[in-house]
Amino acid sequence: MHSVSGLIKPPIPEEKIVEETMHGIRIRDPFRHLEDANDPRTQRFVEEQNAWTRSLLDQVAGREAIRARLEELLSIGVLGAPQIGGSYYFYTKREGKQNQAVLYVREGLKGADRALVDVNNWSASGTTALDWFYPSHDGKYVCFGTSENGSEISDLQVIETASGKLPPLKIKRTRAASVAWKHDNSGFFYTRYPNPGEVPPGDEVYYRKVFYHGLGTAGDGSQDKLVFFYDEDPQAWPNVTLSDDDHWLLIAASQGWTRVNLFLLDLRSDAPPIEITEGKDFLYSGEIYRGSIYLTSNEDAPRFRVLKVDVGKPAREHWREIIPQSPGERDAVLQGAHVVGGKLLVTYEKDVTAEIKVFDLEGKHLADVAMPGLGSLAGLGGNYDSGEAFFNFQSFSVPTTVYRIDMKSRAANTSLWEALRASIDCRQYVVSQVFYPSKDGTQIPMFIVHGANVTLDGQNPTWLSGYGGFNVSNSPSFRASVYLWLEHGGVFALANIRGGSEYGEEWHRAGMLEQKQNVFDDFIAAAEYLISEKYTNPNRLAIQGGSNGGLLVGAALTQRPDLFRAVICQVPLLDMLRYQNFQIAKLWIPEYGSAESRDQFRWLYEYSPYHQVKAGTEYPAVMFMTADTDTRVDPMHAKKMTALLQTEAANGQSAARPILLRLDMKAGHGAGKPVSKQVEELTDMFSFLFWQLGMNPSGDRAIG
Repeated sequence: MHSVSGLIKPPIPEEKIVEETMHGIRIRDPFRHLEDANDPRTQRFVEEQNAWTRSLLDQVAGREAIRARLEELLSIGVLGAPQIGGSYYFYTKREGKQNQAVLYVREGLKGADRALVDVNNWSASGTTALDWFYPSHDGKYVCFGTSENGSEISDLQVIETASGKLPPLKIKRTRAASVAWKHDNSGFFYTRYPNPGEVPPGDEVYYRKVFYHGLGTAGDGSQDKLVFFYDEDPQAWPNVTLSDDDHWLLIAASQGWTRVNLFLLDLRSDAPPIEITEGKDFLYSGEIYRGSIYLTSNEDAPRFRVLKVDVGKPAREHWREIIPQSPGERDAVLQGAHVVGGKLLVTYEKDVTAEIKVFDLEGKHLADVAMPGLGSLAGLGGNYDSGEAFFNFQSFSVPTTVYRIDMKSRAANTSLWEALRASIDCRQYVVSQVFYPSKDGTQIPMFIVHGANVTLDGQNPTWLSGYGGFNVSNSPSFRASVYLWLEHGGVFALANIRGGSEYGEEWHRAGMLEQKQNVFDDFIAAAEYLISEKYTNPNRLAIQGGSNGGLLVGAALTQRPDLFRAVICQVPLLDMLRYQNFQIAKLWIPEYGSAESRDQFRWLYEYSPYHQVKAGTEYPAVMFMTADTDTRVDPMHAKKMTALLQTEAANGQSAARPILLRLDMKAGHGAGKPVSKQVEELTDMFSFLFWQLGMNPSGDRAIG
């Protein structure tokens, strides 16, 4: 490394202090002007920061070797679980240097694959993404969504499977759409967001509603019939499921990640939807088959259970349990129950690894599906009348593999459908699961991956990651880029901290709202464990997290700056007093709280990374990574935190242990990011980590 003339220090951010009193506490914010992306000062700040970042990272020794290996690793691709439509199988796959996944169709199990929707040529930069797809029940049509530049704000279209024709239909603002086709293909129910001008400015990201579109109707959907809107809460998130006889529409309106209200709509009458839940703070989902609703819920069952009720008498007093929750606090958590082939296909997670069981429609256990090993499910496919199901399996050492379940066989026999090919000898790496105590004594699971020749001498460069929120289980998955790290003697650790769903709803609630500090304590304890067990030491330990995981590492670096050498903080939340004012962040108030509440302000202020920076403190080297079209977490968080650390930290102006901002253009939160941009982003990330932890990316790969 050497400095570039004229860029021996980062540009000094311009301060414009705003002071206010919140619930009796004086809040000082010197960089609030950076919240406005259109302010010329903000634009100049971003340009200067990107230039400073480039001046350092572009000179890291071995950078081209990093890039070359990443290109090889990411060429392994991605593979989705097939969705069944009649005699057709629909699935996504990305291969080689393709920027985006392609939607393929196969007619019959042994038929030839055909590209049905390939967005790779829809934009020169490869930034048009296929967001989601829903085949009709007979597979004649597929409804799909695409978006630009990682925005995830989808345009809905329909394609004819046999001909590949696109009818003249494009419905905008169908982000993360839920779609339910009528069985005669006369139309479909779907969710859509309002256009600008239809609601108060800034609220276009809320007010998600359910509409019905008649197939053959051209245009933009503006004439489609409104079916449902939960007017009690504009932030509610409705999803739709249609019964097997087209009689009933089940609408699940989520309010945050702890509460769902279920509504039932009789499509053969003019009556409005009726709520069949009782407004309780629990999660519910369901499917309707042969006159019964099969409900999965954590109501009085934190590890979830399955209940059944007659669709004609859906009131709560008629519900009956058919599959109980697992008995012990650390037992398997029921993840979902789906009617496939006239049976219930039920997925579980036990100690963060996947299980699948088959039950009859009264809850009698029929079979356990043989799993290929300890790993996770990343997709499931099957219909109520299909004699087969598919699941997508992966783990740290197993690239994505799709298996077929024969639902007609008594033992639910499985067979390989397709697997990704990887030029990695995964047998040379060790995967272990450990349990360590957090600050309050709670046992936390963590996966640790490294080469078989790694010795516990306290000197190994170690990368610790986590998430801890929103009921998301951080289960073992195949991360191709991690192998670059492992091949050079690195250790990778994934902590399954509270806030996720690893052990059910109690585990989730122990890491949200006023309990959020548990998440940070769990993560810090993971770092302490790796040090005490001689995997690494503070000068060779890096942490990484994105989104809610960005908040996690932001809190860790401000609470224990002595514990880490380097931090990768991606698309993060960092100003927890103002986060709810940007993008779709009001959706997250049930998870975090809001500083507008006196009680909630207290706990948010106590951990908000932006407000816990201490002047004169030596912090780890940090690289904040964000994007200009992120429509989930506003890039203002990374901008403000970069500026604050550069002006307040003892190492804020250091080129040896720098505070960097990397803001990508024409990119979003992460979904739909083209492989070309992934390679550039990962090249910068690993260049930073190898540099800071003293690794040699040009040297021989330390495997074996």
